[in-house]
Amino acid sequence: MKSCNSCQECKVTKYRTDEEKKRLLKRLSTLEGQIRGIKQMIDDDRYCNEILIQISAVNNGLKSLGNCLLQNHMKTCMVDEIKKGNNAIVDDIMGLMKQIN
Repeated sequence: MKSCNSCQECKVTKYRTDEEKKRLLKRLSTLEGQIRGIKQMIDDDRYCNEILIQISAVNNGLKSLGNCLLQNHMKTCMVDEIKKGNNAIVDDIMGLMKQIN
């Protein structure tokens, strides 16, 4: 994790390898396709059950992606910060958990 010191509103960033980005973007593209499919199903007047099943699949896909990001965050960003002596990162993750649950 690194911070930008050249701007008023400092943003924390996370370096991701090209392979990591590729995996995450592929998953997002799949979800994007599923959303377009749901839009088409509604436009085609498909039966509610079929649409609800697709919505559930998107929700599960988003949860899975979020869990993947959270796991990576805990194994990399958090561990790095704790090794640097920044134990406040634990409070940060607790705040995050309250926001996402």
